[in-house]
Amino acid sequence: MTQRSPQVTVRQNRTLALASALVKGVVAAGLGLGALTVLVMVVWISSPYPDSGPGGALRAAAGVWLLAHGAGLVRPDTLSGVPAPVGVVPLLLVLGPVWLAHRAARDAAEAQEEPREGARAELGEGVVERSAGPSRAGVFCAVTAGYLLVVAGAAAYARGGPLYADPDTLAFPVALVVAGAAAAGVWTAAGRPFGPAPSWSPLAVQEAVARTLFRHRAEAAFRSAAAGVTVLLGAGALLVAVALGRNAAAAQDAFLGLAGDWSGRVAVLLLAAALAPNAALWGAAYGLGPGFSLGTGATATPLGLDGTPALPRFPLLAAVPDQGPGALPNWAALAVPVAAALAVAWFTARRAAPADAPRARAWSARETVLVTLLAALGCGAGTALLTAVAGGPIGTGSLSVFGPVWWLTGPAALVWTAVIGVPAALLLRLWRLRTPGWAWRRDVPEADEPPTAGAGTGAATRTKTEAGGEGEGGEGEGDEEKGDVSGRPRRWWSPWRGRRGTAGEAGEVGPGGPASPAASSVPASGSAPEAASGFEPYDFLPTDPWHEKDGPWHGKDNREARWASLKQGSGGLMADFPADRAADRAGRTADRTGPGPDRPADPGGPAPTP
Repeated sequence: MTQRSPQVTVRQNRTLALASALVKGVVAAGLGLGALTVLVMVVWISSPYPDSGPGGALRAAAGVWLLAHGAGLVRPDTLSGVPAPVGVVPLLLVLGPVWLAHRAARDAAEAQEEPREGARAELGEGVVERSAGPSRAGVFCAVTAGYLLVVAGAAAYARGGPLYADPDTLAFPVALVVAGAAAAGVWTAAGRPFGPAPSWSPLAVQEAVARTLFRHRAEAAFRSAAAGVTVLLGAGALLVAVALGRNAAAAQDAFLGLAGDWSGRVAVLLLAAALAPNAALWGAAYGLGPGFSLGTGATATPLGLDGTPALPRFPLLAAVPDQGPGALPNWAALAVPVAAALAVAWFTARRAAPADAPRARAWSARETVLVTLLAALGCGAGTALLTAVAGGPIGTGSLSVFGPVWWLTGPAALVWTAVIGVPAALLLRLWRLRTPGWAWRRDVPEADEPPTAGAGTGAATRTKTEAGGEGEGGEGEGDEEKGDVSGRPRRWWSPWRGRRGTAGEAGEVGPGGPASPAASSVPASGSAPEAASGFEPYDFLPTDPWHEKDGPWHGKDNREARWASLKQGSGGLMADFPADRAADRAGRTADRTGPGPDRPADPGGPAPTP
């Protein structure tokens, strides 16, 4: 047998991989077309009075599938004899083809990322190893070409049907939608990298993309913009639902009047469900201010409905407001952009001042403003893009303009988000960076304070509190502090939880002796924390090692406080013990020898233990 060279093997593997990617694109398009064809055929079979045969139903299914990619359809069979355009794209149908194209490109690219087993052995020694599969650009082109082959076939087949595609719309936006979905799939398979910028881009752009800080800020702006667009859609959908609830009788009459049998009503219900995202975008455009057009001579805004609308009979159009000036319920729709702007501000402030990061890592006010403005720009661009496909012509004459105007809705979303989002983001940033003593962060526990050199130690305070506060006023305050266990999270309604001083803290600690006023950094009870000199919400670790001989841990006050706590816990079995080491040794010597006739007992030493 003739041994194949490594170059021939690599070339053949690349050809097979490209062919596999092409087939995956064809299969993805076929799955989407087949699923929609099955749905249309089920409706056609269940209809008691079909307008055409199975060939017409199949061509109509092909036309609707092309409409889901953004293609403009033409309806030749009209009462006037003039072909009428259909440009309103049901956005719910777009999800299926886009997801299939994205998945096909992702799977084809992931197959090339994994190295083949045994490929290194086939190359042999001394030969530079090369990838056996095509590049990412090759996979993208193959998947896109395979998908567009099916698109071209479907457009040719639907040419003689009741709905056929306009040839001018096949290149834009159909080809652009397929290419975008495939590019997103390849990018997902590569791990969603952000950069490097193309070589033909300006040098300033390449340098900016190469910086990690820029990538993090751009990612934060993108997430905030996506949150703003999502809130706009949700608030618009809520607005439409409320309007439909108010006009439920008109929506029911339109639904029952379009079809008399159950199969026709199911078809109307499916069409209304496919147009539900469009209705949400119409509601968002209405709340933003520009509103939407209801023909060439009517526009609906929160200020009122001007002109005479040309409304076809459809259930979702029952949510359109009545003619005349707007009332207070119509003006309440302005809460839609306010909610979107607050969402953008909240997501930006979360990245500007993270709850689990130190204050030094927070963004500056200038960076917060720039990222918020960039997010507002992204929110406006996304809104303009979505509203551009949410409307369109549904006929000729007065119905040639129907839906929101994208070049008004997009700038309106940008202005609303920037004007409200920037101040809100700055205020949220200041709120999250306020004084640590007022921290409400759930992940910041209130741990025990370590001793400090200047202000004493928290051990004396804790010991005295555990002892029940034997000083003046210790009983009342001590019982209250028993419920405050260290380690509990700090809440905004109790900023000094566990730090409130007692009256006994300024006085005696226990039988061991009086405590110094500086033994605790907590102000006395009854005085405001701000009034105490040197008061800080948090203590810091001492600069001196804890094990030094003259350190605060071995100080007299601390030793007395610890011994008083141990004595109380023993039930009175432990004797008083001086904090001085010299007296300590003297006391132990006196215990060993015991008092004699010529050696009286040391009054400062401990009493003999019974």
